[in-house]
Amino acid sequence: MSLPTEPIGSIPRPQGLLAGIVEFAAGRIASHELEELYDAATRDTILRFEATGSPIITDGEQSKPSFVTYPIHGLESLAPDGAVIPFADGHTRKLPILKAGPFRYATYADSYVKKAKRYANVPVKQAVISASALSLLYPREGIPGYERERFLADLVEEAETDIRRCLEEGAHCVQIDFTEGRLSLKLDPSRALLKAFVDLNNRVLGRFSEEELERIGVHTCPGGDRDSTHSADVDYAELLPSLFELKARNFYVQLASEREPDRVLGIIKAHARGDQRIFVGVIDPLDPRVETPEKVKERVLRAAEYISAERLGTTDDCGFSPFGDDTSTARETAFAKIHARVVGTQLASRALGI
Repeated sequence: MSLPTEPIGSIPRPQGLLAGIVEFAAGRIASHELEELYDAATRDTILRFEATGSPIITDGEQSKPSFVTYPIHGLESLAPDGAVIPFADGHTRKLPILKAGPFRYATYADSYVKKAKRYANVPVKQAVISASALSLLYPREGIPGYERERFLADLVEEAETDIRRCLEEGAHCVQIDFTEGRLSLKLDPSRALLKAFVDLNNRVLGRFSEEELERIGVHTCPGGDRDSTHSADVDYAELLPSLFELKARNFYVQLASEREPDRVLGIIKAHARGDQRIFVGVIDPLDPRVETPEKVKERVLRAAEYISAERLGTTDDCGFSPFGDDTSTARETAFAKIHARVVGTQLASRALGI
């Protein structure tokens, strides 16, 4: 037995796959050739993931265009001029905007689970995007004949379906990516947007049984793209009390890159409910240096001073390549960091007598 340890999701894509995506977009290779590249990348990722000793793996999100846009990729009811997400280094990511209803997913994440399970020999975790992130698709000026409340009802239905299909397909657990939670406080310091996000996600979570909720978690971080973040300058103390109002049982909390981890752990201790397990981030994907197992152990033991061992787990601060074209981290570095997390968690477990 050991403390549970899980990844967040994405692994940098192989150069051959990235080149194939460009070739497909230019019309130089066929769709079946691109699918073969996706399949090969998924198989290789799972093989290398298992070699790290990780007891839970993902498919590395090899065939996702990004962690946020996979459900809407290819929808014809979108326009390109949506919300802009600015990162600290000056680059931006832009979401599309919805121009007509009804809103429906083009892709459900269970398709990734199904493919991963063909190759995996250990349990597979699946990340899905939050309803709150996709709520940003609706334009401020509205859509004639498709009011916002109707859109939100459709969105909640689709978000539930996405999670439920993953559970039914046999995902070990489903992680809701909620990176926009911290960002919302930058966009709206009044906290009204954060409250709306929490309420919307709870509309989704409220549709699941207590047993199902044990297999559902929420991930929070300040974003991670091209070695930069979008909201690390927002005080965690503004987010965490609201975060733990979510009805999920598992929380994956970025912590390794925080400047004041003890302060953050104190906030977690004060606000997390007794039935919520906290997976603390012990690996910083934005740091090119590979953590040693001893460093991971140190971070785990610090967390154990605030969170009881039966409610404690470890994770990475963020995915290593949440957007498909992010090549800022090498695949080899990502797997080395994961291996350090696994070994370091085992060392800490022994030190805690687990």
